[in-house]
Amino acid sequence: MSFLTLLAGDREIRAQLKERRSRLYRVAYSWCHDRTLADDLVQEALTRGLARLNQLRDPAQLDSWLFKILHNCWRDCFRCKKNNQDIDELEDYHYAHEDTPEHLHSLSQVIDRVRAAVALLPIGQRQVLTLIDLEEFSYNEVAEILEIPVGTVMSRLCRGRQSLKVKLIELAPQVKAGALRSVK
Repeated sequence: MSFLTLLAGDREIRAQLKERRSRLYRVAYSWCHDRTLADDLVQEALTRGLARLNQLRDPAQLDSWLFKILHNCWRDCFRCKKNNQDIDELEDYHYAHEDTPEHLHSLSQVIDRVRAAVALLPIGQRQVLTLIDLEEFSYNEVAEILEIPVGTVMSRLCRGRQSLKVKLIELAPQVKAGALRSVK
């Protein structure tokens, strides 16, 4: 294989790394709830990925490989900051202009409640839930990324979904009994 062929393949993988940045950021943010930390984790993961590009055995496994590196960066950061706490900083969303302000506000409240409920989950359940439900990785891929057995992935996912359901019910706005009345 010639040097030019290797260089062209390297450029292609570098371009693919850039394309994966937004997905990595989304997952990192869901794990730590801190924009700056999420950006730092993604930067570190991509830097490590580029430095160890020769260790990628199968280019088809690029996503799993990158998310495993991101997980390792998160674990390293978590080890350094034993007192790490979630920050309740929520991002404003911009919706299409055709939606009414009331509808946009309602959607924003639902998103805030879901994010708050996910933030209350233990980190293990939060990681599995975001990788499977948001990023659509398979159980085997998540087990490889997080370096845990597949059974642990399934149990954390099940417990996380059950806890999320309970937390969403708890965080739902309470309707006063006298607020609704029957009209004939």
